[in-house]
Amino acid sequence: MFIIDRFEEDWVVLEFDRKTFQLPRQLMPPEAREGDVILIKVSVDADATSKLKKEINILANRLFKE
Repeated sequence: MFIIDRFEEDWVVLEFDRKTFQLPRQLMPPEAREGDVILIKVSVDADATSKLKKEINILANRLFKE
């Protein structure tokens, strides 16, 4: 369970499993308040990953061209 501990300028401090960490405040919904429980869903963007890999390969080929 992720709980909003506090807000610090542009950051939100979350507590998870008795540890705290920060995320950019812009990722939180505007109605989020201290003490709220936050649901976080993480997924892989396969299209963006594929595009990034292609861009990296193009750059690597340019850099290591003989």
